[in-house]
Amino acid sequence: MRVEIWSDIACPWCYIGKARFTKGLAEFAHRDEVEVVYRSFELDPHGAKGVTAPVLEMLARKYGRTLEEARGMEEHVAASARAEGLDYRTDGRDHGNTFDIHRLLHLAAARGRQVELLDLAFRANFAEERSVFDPQVLLDLAVEAGLDEAEARAVLADDSAYAAEVRADEREAAELGANAVPFFVLDRRYGISGGQPAEVFTQALERAWAGRELPEPAADAEACEPDGACAVPQA
Repeated sequence: MRVEIWSDIACPWCYIGKARFTKGLAEFAHRDEVEVVYRSFELDPHGAKGVTAPVLEMLARKYGRTLEEARGMEEHVAASARAEGLDYRTDGRDHGNTFDIHRLLHLAAARGRQVELLDLAFRANFAEERSVFDPQVLLDLAVEAGLDEAEARAVLADDSAYAAEVRADEREAAELGANAVPFFVLDRRYGISGGQPAEVFTQALERAWAGRELPEPAADAEACEPDGACAVPQA
């Protein structure tokens, strides 16, 4: 079975949803026969490269809140992350265009190091004081993930490298009707949207394996939409 997951490094529910899916997969009897592939999805595809803004300021502006209210919203997301065993910083994070990160993830996929780079990038963005929008940080993460430094540097320096692959993923997401991420596709037959509980993923994997119809996913699963708006619990 192949599971494809559309996500973005800037999406907190993709970070949390990956952890929940991993737990759900661990409970699936045929987990060793599941191939997991991560696909590109940009929450801010029109954002200028190299231009970032503090996450709290972005949230306050987007939702019409004060900075303190935005901080409270982030604390609620942080609580969800910590419940899954994930570290999550609510201050000092940046928001920006993630196109270069996705291009580098495609290089990592070609070299068999995609999950390693994805985990490092998620952790850098949400848990550490390292901006994934800094080219040097991205290069450092690529090397930590096991990629060749010179090759990763060359990809980052060439805006066309793996650009077609990123755009193809995004077109495919639109064709599949993905209007929020994370978005999970099981064997190109079933789609699940949002950071569902781990048990929902286990049940979906079992039903897909058996060729049965999937149950309706929880209606309140958290996700981030194409305009960058995320389902953030209200403070």
